[in-house]
Amino acid sequence: MLAILYQDDDIVAVNKPANLAVHRSTFVGPDDAFLIDLLREQVEGRLHLAHRLDRATSGVLLVARSPEIAAQLGEQFMGRSVRKRYLAVVRGWPEPAEGMVDYPLPGSRDTGPRKEARTVYRRLATVEVDIPLGRYEKQRYALVGAEPLTGRFRQIRKHFAHIHHPIVGDSQHGRGDHNRLFKQHFASHRLLLHADMLAFAHPRDGRAMMLRAALDETWRRLIGRFGWEEDWSRWSAQVGEDRPGDATSREAPSPL
Repeated sequence: MLAILYQDDDIVAVNKPANLAVHRSTFVGPDDAFLIDLLREQVEGRLHLAHRLDRATSGVLLVARSPEIAAQLGEQFMGRSVRKRYLAVVRGWPEPAEGMVDYPLPGSRDTGPRKEARTVYRRLATVEVDIPLGRYEKQRYALVGAEPLTGRFRQIRKHFAHIHHPIVGDSQHGRGDHNRLFKQHFASHRLLLHADMLAFAHPRDGRAMMLRAALDETWRRLIGRFGWEEDWSRWSAQVGEDRPGDATSREAPSPL
């Protein structure tokens, strides 16, 4: 069953698992499961996607219960008034530790004219593992928090690849050798990108909403293995400080 983070008469929010497509498309097989179909088995009534996450990405996904509510939420996403926060593991140690990637990307898929695309990030923690790969005896990885200020297709994945710090587990924009290293040594078989938080105005009454999605077992194991518990907990707790007001957190961060 899908983990439902919040629901009322207008919206439903779920913690989308990694490697689950949100809806039918030409990019997935005819026998694959789809999130929207699974959710219909748990929630009665009509359901309409308010936004999307990549199949490989986990985390907060918002669904509307009517076309009108979906349209209102869509206006918020298009107007960039929705705040989205992600957690990722990348190859190498990004420098500077805090910064913004400002690099235009195609507006849809990988075609069409490039449009402005900006992602702010913060390096939260680092690790160096004693595993030879290529010409290096040790490998460096970093835990990063990221917030896209625009909404281009696979923006965060493409931006970290652009600055030569691809996200671990990214089969399209990452490094196959490092992806295999994480599979073989750390039993990680997923893209290490998680939609941690979504903040928006409720389309019915305008009240501030802040929805959080817990980390899965792979994430929790890696954070513990690399000694990142304190760094993750500190960053997770800062979400309320970063966005003061009457926003309500609906789910606490994962216990580690």
